[in-house]
Amino acid sequence: MTTSPLANPTATREMLEAFGLATKHRLGQNFLIDNHVIAHIMELAELTGVERVLEVGPGIGTLTLALVQEAAHVTSIEMDTELEQVLSAHAMDHPNFSFIMGDALKVPQEAIVAASGGEAPTVLVANLPYNVAATIILQLFQTMPSLERAVVMVQKEVADRIAAAPGSKTYGAYTVKLSLYGEVTGRFEVPPRCFMPAPHVDSAVVRIDRVSVLDGDASAQVDAAEIARVVDAAFAQRRKTIRNSMSSNGFNKDALDAAFAACGIAPTTRAEQLSTAEFIALAKALAGQAA
Repeated sequence: MTTSPLANPTATREMLEAFGLATKHRLGQNFLIDNHVIAHIMELAELTGVERVLEVGPGIGTLTLALVQEAAHVTSIEMDTELEQVLSAHAMDHPNFSFIMGDALKVPQEAIVAASGGEAPTVLVANLPYNVAATIILQLFQTMPSLERAVVMVQKEVADRIAAAPGSKTYGAYTVKLSLYGEVTGRFEVPPRCFMPAPHVDSAVVRIDRVSVLDGDASAQVDAAEIARVVDAAFAQRRKTIRNSMSSNGFNKDALDAAFAACGIAPTTRAEQLSTAEFIALAKALAGQAA
């Protein structure tokens, strides 16, 4: 069972005090202090010693110190400059660890590859910053084809959106767009007591494995960006029918009617009733008309 020397209240306090961070509440961070959660994350990640791990939002390195035990290399991206001194200390102690200071949504991929020893990361394992977690997950799957899977801690509501099924309240445009790249293969809940200080929200860890729903289809005539445009238009006005929502957001009604007929989709359907496969079919039908 892989654990972290920092995943307990005493060690976390001592680390914060050692670097003069203990009283800086403005950091606004919730530090993980439960090694059972760390061990469960590591089990889901299934690292074998060859993976190059990308971590976003390492904080003081609690999860990092577990990852370096099992990964070939760990590259962490941290935005908070107050934590650079802590990460520098970890880097000196662990030759398979490097870090980048910056915004994970803006760091060039070339910089990540360089920090990872010249090879692109293959696994994302992170306790993500909750305010940008959903965006980070989708962007990395979209832009980093080397990424085989992700094991990420997010706010429970985000986990619900990621794993939502058609017809549920949490199923939306984000769910569909992420499903073009990955599928949820594991999940567990993390209560507030596992953090210091305890947050006011529940958390969950999800594992997402890459899927390639568009690969190998020579007749696709459509790419992920076009599917995303269809999905965004369909969900733009959830209370409306899919025909009304899409026609109010850039799609011609006659073209829509022809595409609905070709796909066997009722125009009175609402977006949350359609599966990813149906959205792909609809995007193909609309693209075929434009060709």
